[in-house]
Amino acid sequence: MQVSVCVGDYATTPYSMPGLEISVYCMEELCYGIRENAFLLDADLMDEELADWIEQECGLRELAAEVRNMLMGQTTLSAFVTFLMEAVMMYDAEVISEVSRAVRNGSGLSGIERRKKQIDYLVKKKKYPAAIHRYNELLCRWEESGEDGEVPAGKVLASILHNKGVALTGMMEYEEAAQCFLQAYEQDADKTYYEAYLAAKRIELDETDYIAFIAELPGSYDCSMRLEKTMEQLMKDYEEQERHRMLMEHRELRTDNRQRYYDESDHITRTLRISYRNSVSE
Repeated sequence: MQVSVCVGDYATTPYSMPGLEISVYCMEELCYGIRENAFLLDADLMDEELADWIEQECGLRELAAEVRNMLMGQTTLSAFVTFLMEAVMMYDAEVISEVSRAVRNGSGLSGIERRKKQIDYLVKKKKYPAAIHRYNELLCRWEESGEDGEVPAGKVLASILHNKGVALTGMMEYEEAAQCFLQAYEQDADKTYYEAYLAAKRIELDETDYIAFIAELPGSYDCSMRLEKTMEQLMKDYEEQERHRMLMEHRELRTDNRQRYYDESDHITRTLRISYRNSVSE
């Protein structure tokens, strides 16, 4: 990356990159967002809204005019992205070429596949409520179209359902997550989906109910035993983490130093509230 003077003003109102819900406040942040998510970009980026933002918020009238000229032509997304990055001069020619190539490779995805990857990005960023909402929209779109190009329909739909289940797990909605994992398995008989289904049920149910649940599922013994070993290992790994040690020390304060216990509990609660607000913010 080259060191350069900031191009344009720092915006008061951010620009939200379409599909990614990434807010950027200057041209450099826009270029960084393009580079980091080149594979996920689609033609929605080539919009009059971006030109307006460049002009009104960044104060770059000439650049905005050039953007509008490109929008009126038959410009490809890769050419558009290359133009923006060259105008800002934040990256060298080699990086810009890599980004352009990634954009072209991403154009080989079907609309549903690309949208799924954009929503997967929200899950990665722990924006679970937003991701769940958009997965639901995508599933409705799937029902309406029933097509997804050359990709086997069952595999794509299964992946959408599975990842929605992951987002629901992040919200601790284990019962709904389990149903998503089971539906994913019904679409594509991948053992990973079935194991995720059992894992969600294992967390949802108490031990007695889970044992009764497993007993009624023929052929699930081996899978459930692998799950138990995995959970045992995860618990051991967690107990070795610094976070676990800190929580154990915090619990001991309940008897040793109640005032400190209440103060730290309040701090932990405030931190969790902030984390939750960030996760549900658009």
